[in-house]
Amino acid sequence: MEKTTSTAIVPTASASKYLQQVCKHWEHNLSVEFTADHGTVAFPKDARGADWPGDALVTFDAGADALTVKIEASAEGQLEALKDAVARHVDRFAFREAPLTYDWR
Repeated sequence: MEKTTSTAIVPTASASKYLQQVCKHWEHNLSVEFTADHGTVAFPKDARGADWPGDALVTFDAGADALTVKIEASAEGQLEALKDAVARHVDRFAFREAPLTYDWR
């Protein structure tokens, strides 16, 4: 199965803080692994009643001045839904500087 991938480099000086907050938030009901500068979140293909061809993986990498977010999805619709979900959740924790800029490529 071919993966659909998109990456955004999100300018912020608080990348590590946001990475950890989002990962802690999602670890209550998803498979999550994270450190201060790297995190992965697995979204099951049937999350929230969905029926995608496969699971999706979101990877966060914190740098000094940006948070890099990579989404690997099994379908275009899953990718678009996750772009929206990731941006909403990161912005919720980044409320002092939100909305952040997500230049998906």
